Amino acid sequence: MASTSAQRHDVFQAIADPTRREVLRLLSIKELPISEITSHFPISRTAVAKHLHILSEAKLVSGKKVGREKIYQLHYEPLNELKQWLAYYERFWDNKLSMLQHYVEEGK
Repeated sequence: MASTSAQRHDVFQAIADPTRREVLRLLSIKELPISEITSHFPISRTAVAKHLHILSEAKLVSGKKVGREKIYQLHYEPLNELKQWLAYYERFWDNKLSMLQHYVEEGK
């Protein structure tokens, strides 16, 4: 059981890949079967399934069986961890933007 949890992916690992970020974007619009998700990428269905598996491990997506297909849906809740992490660093960005605004307005 320990090896299974060691292989689990967290939200940060899951969104590190651009293909997985695009899958999340697609699923943010509507629930989709793997065949429709695959049609948006120049990769195999197997490769898309692997990406969906990683997103599932991070609890960002889940699939439900509907007839012969599995329909995937996005879960926003795990993204809160990412939002909280980024919020800490926003103060640095805000400070830099304020300094730039002051610099521009002063004409220096």
